[in-house]
Amino acid sequence: MADTFSASVELKTSVQQTFDTSAGPAAGTPKVTHATWDFKHSLSATSTPPFSKHAAFKQALTAGAATIDLTALTGFNGEAVDGSGLKVQVLKLRNPSTNANNITITPGAANGYDLMGAAMSLTLEPGDEVILFGLDTAPDIAAADKDLDLAGTGVQALDVEILMG
Repeated sequence: MADTFSASVELKTSVQQTFDTSAGPAAGTPKVTHATWDFKHSLSATSTPPFSKHAAFKQALTAGAATIDLTALTGFNGEAVDGSGLKVQVLKLRNPSTNANNITITPGAANGYDLMGAAMSLTLEPGDEVILFGLDTAPDIAAADKDLDLAGTGVQALDVEILMG
């Protein structure tokens, strides 16, 4: 029997603004909460988008470089995870604050995965993290479309979590 997965993915900000109510257009409105662009999606094998495979790992750089092969990932307890035929639905990346330098993510030079287009270049400074939610718009992972390249300095590492379906 194959593993099954479910996930809850949220992108959220909650900002409370307290107005100076002594004068002006905000008089009588002392506080408002802004949550305009929040979203939450529950993912599973039968959801839209679907979610059927998961990998989470630290990707170490060697001499300032590494390649993430979406057909040869590491899952729970060292399990091999092959994303072939699936799409990246969610990609979470974190450059740990303990790293000394930036890490840049681009489609691979040889078999580039165009997660956000062929010209994608995302640079994370130490302490930065990002979640990319594809909503089934990313390309299918295949032999010629599978690699993300990392460029940084030395032997730093990037925290990576990938949900595919």
